[in-house]
Amino acid sequence: MDIVLDWLKANSGKIILVVVVTVVAVIATRVTSRLLNKVLRRAQIPNASIFVNLARILIWTLAVTLILRPVFGINPVTVFTALGIGGFAVSLGLKDSIANTIGGFQLMFSHVLQPGDVVSISGVTGTVTDVTWRQTIVRERNGNTLMIPNSVLNTTALEKYLPSNEAQVTIPFTAKPGVDMDALTKELLGKINESAHDLISDDPKPVIRFTGFSPAGTTGNIIVYAKPGVALSTVTDAIARDVSSSSMFTDLAASGSVAAKDAANSAHPRA
Repeated sequence: MDIVLDWLKANSGKIILVVVVTVVAVIATRVTSRLLNKVLRRAQIPNASIFVNLARILIWTLAVTLILRPVFGINPVTVFTALGIGGFAVSLGLKDSIANTIGGFQLMFSHVLQPGDVVSISGVTGTVTDVTWRQTIVRERNGNTLMIPNSVLNTTALEKYLPSNEAQVTIPFTAKPGVDMDALTKELLGKINESAHDLISDDPKPVIRFTGFSPAGTTGNIIVYAKPGVALSTVTDAIARDVSSSSMFTDLAASGSVAAKDAANSAHPRA
């Protein structure tokens, strides 16, 4: 116990300095994170964790630098010099991580991609939830999460959607020759309201569009917009099952409507 007390007395100044610097760093990190979020919103720069994380690293690097010499007797210049020499070797092993970090900054500062955007990347459509050091996180409508390396996004074509386009479901149909289009439109809208009222959005409203004629009859599309969180295939299935039973459709139309359920899973979400 005497040895411990003697050590505490001899190093009390160093212990106090470490505690003070640590407390200041913690407070500075929280304050800086809040201020940075406000500044980013006012400057209309995308608010992503990559900026907050960078600020935290800078603060803690400064904190460690301040206590190296007085507490551990290490010259910070010597440490940084050693890191500079070894940094080259480390960078070779971390080249992918470095490329992802730089790619993340390029995406954010160029406003190419930011949280909230609805995008399609390599056939996957979803909403960007965050851009981190290494990857961009995209959440699909069905809840699945896709993590894409930032370096890949800088070399891969991506498409940004309006939210309404991403939610659009198109179901083709073929009506009997000579069918009353106004009556068919009214019947289809009624069936859609009955079968998919809880699945589709009221704005934009469902639309029936006639597209042409075929030997089997009049062709057209049922266009509806799924609510957030509802799978497009679920909407397609609910409407196709109900609509295919209409007496105004030919046999070809009924089979075509059922086939549309499978086609909708792989088709482009836009009309």
